Amino acid sequence: MQPQTMAVTANNSAAAAAAAMEEHAAAAAAMLRLLASERRLIVLCTLIAEGESPVGRLAERAGLSQPAMSQHLAKLREDGLVATRRAGTTIHYRIADPRVARLMATLHDIFCAEQA
Repeated sequence: MQPQTMAVTANNSAAAAAAAMEEHAAAAAAMLRLLASERRLIVLCTLIAEGESPVGRLAERAGLSQPAMSQHLAKLREDGLVATRRAGTTIHYRIADPRVARLMATLHDIFCAEQA
């Protein structure tokens, strides 16, 4: 391969790596914006600790009314962080994104492990 071809290939690789980094940073920032709510963090911590939970239990744990809780859950569901299962008239929520589970475990280790 000629030096000029190698330089073009290196520039293309660097550009591709930079584009991938931009994409990953945007995805991380979007997820962190969703987690930038104390109430949403409490919901996700509850789902990690207790597993699948109905809206009423999540609202109680987060100290929110059921309508307010439903709004938070709708946003988390819309962005794929949680998923639902209907049982009769009750909707149960669970963590849907394994990255969220990993991130919440890390946050727990940093902020909550001493309290456990």
